[in-house]
Amino acid sequence: MMDYHSTNKKMGIRTLVNVALMGVVSFVLMNARMPVFFAPPFMDIDVSEMPALIASFGLGPLAGFLVVVLKIALKTLFNGTSTQYVGELSNIIVSSALVVPAGIIYSRRKTFKTAITALIVGIITMSVIATLSNYFVIFPLYGKLMGIDLEAFANMVKKMNPLVKDYKTLMLFSIVPFNILKGILTSILTLLLYKRVIPFVRKG
Repeated sequence: MMDYHSTNKKMGIRTLVNVALMGVVSFVLMNARMPVFFAPPFMDIDVSEMPALIASFGLGPLAGFLVVVLKIALKTLFNGTSTQYVGELSNIIVSSALVVPAGIIYSRRKTFKTAITALIVGIITMSVIATLSNYFVIFPLYGKLMGIDLEAFANMVKKMNPLVKDYKTLMLFSIVPFNILKGILTSILTLLLYKRVIPFVRKG
């Protein structure tokens, strides 16, 4: 007779192990960063949300969120912080805004079409949340802790991005395209690798 309690326990442990593995991969990818000319110099593009998206699609949105949290925990443990933990907080907020909605949508019907829809919604959600959180919370908090005026952030990219005139246009013409580009690159990699990776994740 099957022991359902034992089976569920094994599945729970397997999920945690897979989350841990994906978190480590996510942390490694976080260290491969690419600067972009239209964003502030402290913002680089990486694709570290890709393992979290795979986990969110294959194991559920909570698993994807835990991968994001673990990634930041490892980053803080091994690399410390240069932003008084403001950058780490922002990363959790923004990454979760991509990973969690996409995972919720995909869990309802696991088809390629649904995956595309989920990723598009995730990119839009991430871009909106990133812009609002940066405008009202992250940049003001970072500026206060580091002694930087908000308009100084715009001055960092004015020469490279002529569309940026002030703090508001920094959000519109720098933060928005930054997150859209990041989301698209991450989503493309997720679509390319998901079917190849998820069987190993589920087998654990």
